Amino acid sequence: MPPDQNKEHRMSFAIYLVGFAIFIIGVAWALVAAGVPQTYVAIASVILLGLGILTGVTRTRTKDPSL
Repeated sequence: MPPDQNKEHRMSFAIYLVGFAIFIIGVAWALVAAGVPQTYVAIASVILLGLGILTGVTRTRTKDPSL
């Protein structure tokens, strides 16, 4: 893979994670405003973070060349 493409994929992954982090913050804020206990807010945030990393990697990774 040329260096420019590798940089582009890292950048799109970073942008994806930043967007997902903003989403997680919004969900956590809504849960706190709704009166949900902090333990459940933390658990939901960790689950969403893992889901964000998983989907970010699968959506931004490069496909292996077919043989």
